[in-house]
Amino acid sequence: MGQMSLQLLFLTSLICCTTNQARLTVSPSSSQLFYGDFVSLSCEEDDSSAGWTLRRNTTFETRTQCGDGWGTPAGSSCNISYVDPLDSGVYWCESREKATSKSIHLTVSGGSVILQSPVLPVMEGDDVTLLCKTKTTPSNLPAAFYKDGSLIRKQPTGHMTIQHVSRSDEGLYKCDISGHGQSPSSWITVTGELKITASAPDSPLSPEPTSPQLVFILIWYLMVFCPYFISTLLLVSLYRHRTTGQMLKSHAQPKHGFDNNYDDGIHAVTTEHHF
Repeated sequence: MGQMSLQLLFLTSLICCTTNQARLTVSPSSSQLFYGDFVSLSCEEDDSSAGWTLRRNTTFETRTQCGDGWGTPAGSSCNISYVDPLDSGVYWCESREKATSKSIHLTVSGGSVILQSPVLPVMEGDDVTLLCKTKTTPSNLPAAFYKDGSLIRKQPTGHMTIQHVSRSDEGLYKCDISGHGQSPSSWITVTGELKITASAPDSPLSPEPTSPQLVFILIWYLMVFCPYFISTLLLVSLYRHRTTGQMLKSHAQPKHGFDNNYDDGIHAVTTEHHF
């Protein structure tokens, strides 16, 4: 039983330790950039000892890290002072133990029009604003916006706001400014909203949580109760070892009192019947 307790302790420690994660942020927060723009990518980390580094995959390289021929490391950030279309690709944070953050896709355009859209997934129910802009002219030119290749709206000021986004708004977006050109396409991801509501004692049960909610609840419980659970396992293990040792010790000691009384009884009976 003691070995089982230690195994449970080990597994629980592994689960608790894997809750630390890194979040990749981009400034400016746009999935598309003009040739020659400046961009800074940062690994916002919960555990600085994990040694998070920024890596990328492009058309010509795989899993190269910041400073290895591209970018300038600055603590947990990586700065690219002059982006090039060759910098287009997938970026992510990676720890020494090969744990990874969610990846993002950056597109560097050599053209004159880009679509500024969220680089990170947006929450279901939020409002999302898309901006169609050129490199040399003001950003309030009329623009047409497309989703999955179909025209969805024409805006006189180059801005389009999608109110209360849902999963149906997820897709591939691009824009076009007459006389200037068309932007590259960017994928917009919509994720489910995580909400934990506590129902009153006399109220009906809340709806069954979705899978993302279950993951969030599990991580929250692990972060809160892991220290108490580990302490309890240690105390139980120590108590069982101590109790087992005392029982073995008591069984190993001879019962002298019982043996002496038994011998005296035999002697008395023998004496009484001696003629």
